[in-house]
Amino acid sequence: MQGFALRVAAYQPERSDDLAAFERIMAQCERRVLRVALRLLNNQQDAQDAAQEVFLRLYQHLRHLDGARGFEPWLFRVTVNVCHDIARARGRAIGLEYLPEPAAPQPDAHQAVQHAQQREIVRRALGCLGEKERAALVLRDVEGFSTREVAKILGSSEATVRSQICTARLKLREFTSRLLRRQP
Repeated sequence: MQGFALRVAAYQPERSDDLAAFERIMAQCERRVLRVALRLLNNQQDAQDAAQEVFLRLYQHLRHLDGARGFEPWLFRVTVNVCHDIARARGRAIGLEYLPEPAAPQPDAHQAVQHAQQREIVRRALGCLGEKERAALVLRDVEGFSTREVAKILGSSEATVRSQICTARLKLREFTSRLLRRQP
């Protein structure tokens, strides 16, 4: 996150404990924010830019945050919104990486090729989803947020999130089924 320290330095905290609190929060959340941004934007540089913007906004609004209202939903709502803004500014739709990278190297070439094909199928299938469906699916199924937390993050009702996830899963299943029927 080069340059981020310079951007933050332009803002003087009102209290020295503001900076310490910000540093603790950033240390705890930086990887997860970057991972969500990468899955939403599918571009390393854009994800880094998004994470910088998210933490800059956090720093600017740190003293106004209400801990009783839930910090994490606010942080990831900002993350989703910043990713949407970056994607629109660059004239692209958000394209998600739904399947995580394998934790360990594939034991043989056949499995590695098979996993790469699965990732490509899911990546292409996600192109048929709307932004809210994709965001709901990633936050719920990949990041492990509860339906209630996803609803807070996206500013929707729990029923809407359940509907978006159900619709997204059905669309993914339909797309992959059609694609697999076409392959020899």
